[in-house]
Amino acid sequence: MKRYISSLCSCSLLFFASLFSYIFPFSPLNSFRLISLFLYIFEDIVYSLDEDPENQNFAFSPPHFCEVSARPPDPSVMDPLVGSTARETLERVSASLGCGPTDAEVAAHLDQHDALRHLRDQFLVPKIKDLPPSDLSLVDGAEECIYLVGNSLGLQPKTARKYVEEELDKWAKVALMNGLTVNLHLLLLSFYKPTSGRHKILLEEKAFPSDHYAVESQIRLQGLDPQKSMLLLSPRPGEETLRTDDILEAIEKEGDSIAVVMFSGVQYYTGQLFDMAAITEAGQRKGCYVGFDCAHAAGNAELKLHDWGVDFACWCSYKYINSGAGGLAGAFIHEKHRDTIQPALLGWWGHDLKTRFQMNNVMELQPGVSGFRLSNQPILLVCPLQASLEVFNMTSMQALRRKSLLLTGYLEYLIQHYYSKDAAQPHKAHVHIVTPSDPQQRGCQLSLSFSVPILKIFRELEKRGVAVRGVSNCVSITAHAHAFILPCGGRGLGDRFGL
Repeated sequence: MKRYISSLCSCSLLFFASLFSYIFPFSPLNSFRLISLFLYIFEDIVYSLDEDPENQNFAFSPPHFCEVSARPPDPSVMDPLVGSTARETLERVSASLGCGPTDAEVAAHLDQHDALRHLRDQFLVPKIKDLPPSDLSLVDGAEECIYLVGNSLGLQPKTARKYVEEELDKWAKVALMNGLTVNLHLLLLSFYKPTSGRHKILLEEKAFPSDHYAVESQIRLQGLDPQKSMLLLSPRPGEETLRTDDILEAIEKEGDSIAVVMFSGVQYYTGQLFDMAAITEAGQRKGCYVGFDCAHAAGNAELKLHDWGVDFACWCSYKYINSGAGGLAGAFIHEKHRDTIQPALLGWWGHDLKTRFQMNNVMELQPGVSGFRLSNQPILLVCPLQASLEVFNMTSMQALRRKSLLLTGYLEYLIQHYYSKDAAQPHKAHVHIVTPSDPQQRGCQLSLSFSVPILKIFRELEKRGVAVRGVSNCVSITAHAHAFILPCGGRGLGDRFGL
């Protein structure tokens, strides 16, 4: 019996640690209500489980209510400098009220004189009826719950929605998200296992900088030299995009020394859509793992990662999936690796859901990519992603791709018609399309270079309400297949309307 009571006390200490670590939405009256509930619940549990007749006299006394003193108590009792301990403060308050320190009047007084009580109004405290486990036959569903999980999930401030709504109006200020890079690191930690003979990672020379840095650092992490283990593939002299044949030839030639082939799905600078199926087949035939950064492909081109046999992939959602700056990233691991590829880093969100909350520190890893998850997803990032995916569910990628091909081709046609280089007029301003002309080798992006200063073009477009993205001497124009039929640019408005 004593051991059981001891365990109950340990549990109550945990509750209090949670309770007082989240002090703003809490009140002394709630504390009193909580203790009252604990006493009654503990008493009920003890009597229901205790079979020792010698201990049947054990009971908890219910909280005592007394009349509040008519004279106002000394306000100095709430001064934190008066009474160096909680016990001394409670004894002072109860003495001035003419009741015991454990009586409800003490809680009511402390609540009334709490200098921080107004801060509680800054939070959305759930109603009891909104908590699914609650039994409304026992409690008043209209009352606010007693929130004890502040150490796990803090209550939502009332201004959170206001700030989210304000951010939704700032789509032009899109920053690079590091969620994708985190996923890339996690995947490479498990797939990149270099040996003395197979230690290289193959990627395009002008890969997105974050990919380049991630690969470089993973090689160094293994104690290797990027100059020897990082194989960068460049276009042929005088060309701006990679030929598929050259990629496949490089894999065939260097494949025995390549551990991982790591390419973009769509090249961020040129807009080239790589033949992921052919690259995957060639790499795996030589014994390499093959992965893709699909940041510019997800929501843009049709992806059949499973059917192509891709080993792993990752992507962000703030570009063509329109979830907002810093939106949640995604990761893919082929099911053939379900039981063979294990995460190098573990977190509690990768634990099997059925036993996750047993808290026994014995990892029961979820299979596949689910085991790579480290933490719960931030709810404020889930909301805009859900809103965007609901729009995607109104159609299909096949339909969007068809429209994308039409819009991009239409824009290409107009550019070539009006701004092609004319040998008969050498001084005429012209535009060069960097992106491949083959529709099957591009997404919805056209990267353009100009014969006139790029900064001037950039500024003039912006003056006219056109959002574009400029990189070096190139401008990316994205003709999106979405609800808007206007060709719009890059990472600002264009990505809102794109897929």
